Amino acid sequence: MRGLCEHKSARLKVDLSAIRKNYARLSRYAVGADCAAVVKADAYGLGMDKIATALAGQVKSFFVAQPEEGCLLRKILPNKRIFVLHGFLPDGPGLMADYNLIPVLNSLEQVRGWRAFCSRKERDYPAALQFDTGMSRFGLAEEDIQNEALKGFKPILVMSHLACADHLDHPANEEQRKRFIKMSAAFPHVPRSLAASSGIFLGTDYHFDLVRPGVALYGLPPNEMDTSLHPVLELEAQILQLRKISKGAGVGYGLSYHATHSMRLATVGIGYADGVFRAFSEGGGHLWYKGIRLPIIGRVSMDSLTVDVTAVPEEQLAEGSWLSVIGPEQDIATVAAQSGTIGYEILTSLGHRFARFYHDDDDDI
Repeated sequence: MRGLCEHKSARLKVDLSAIRKNYARLSRYAVGADCAAVVKADAYGLGMDKIATALAGQVKSFFVAQPEEGCLLRKILPNKRIFVLHGFLPDGPGLMADYNLIPVLNSLEQVRGWRAFCSRKERDYPAALQFDTGMSRFGLAEEDIQNEALKGFKPILVMSHLACADHLDHPANEEQRKRFIKMSAAFPHVPRSLAASSGIFLGTDYHFDLVRPGVALYGLPPNEMDTSLHPVLELEAQILQLRKISKGAGVGYGLSYHATHSMRLATVGIGYADGVFRAFSEGGGHLWYKGIRLPIIGRVSMDSLTVDVTAVPEEQLAEGSWLSVIGPEQDIATVAAQSGTIGYEILTSLGHRFARFYHDDDDDI
């Protein structure tokens, strides 16, 4: 595999120790609450097996979105609590029990299905319960709390999710917090969880018993004010071809760019199939070479893009030279802004054609 990786035109470097440092920092912010880790969507595209293994020494509870993610994670972590945020489909309780997964029950139908399964098996398998406190996405409505289906039910966790936590002063945050307290009162002495990544930074009133950081673990700041998290990845791509063009020459699909002067261009081996969106070029996107900004010229293609390398001394570049896409000069948030989207979408869209390298320096955290 090492030999194959050497022939890939883009490489992703992930710093596992930086992820652990981010977890430790988030745990300190949420002092007094247990700090879980969300590794859904293949750990936000970075590799659930590597990330979960790196965090296993610190984390007691993990969250995924789908049952199959939970099954894969259980093979990696045989002794950790694994919550499945989507709960289960109608025929899924047996799978949850077989893999010792904890469903997050989001509807009365799921509650009934889970309780019926437990009754048939004559065993109270653990489950969590989610409330809809104002996001209108997952969870039980306030009027559901007194439903007969919940009579005598004892979840191991009640939780909800904040819709506007990335805006520190949004009034919906406090409204949801109050509604969560009211709804969770129907389940006294059951641990409570409201805050995900952004919610952690709203303060101790939002931490309750357990917090669930996800994207913050991977270095994306939960709000514009916070810059304390460590970057965890670098993305680089190789030059596949160099060329010179004259004034007036068109570049790329649709010939959407025409040179205003003589230029030197590099065709780079990364494109929208790898998570570099077509909108990246339209938003003024650029790559970097040793501190030199290289504007993208023309449209991003499926497997390649073109940059203007005129500013780099000609003798410094050759076919095979590496250019930085995400790294010290520009982070994920910058690439997202230039692509007209959010960091979450960039992170989870990073392709699987990259050569992937995981670094762990075992520094104290």
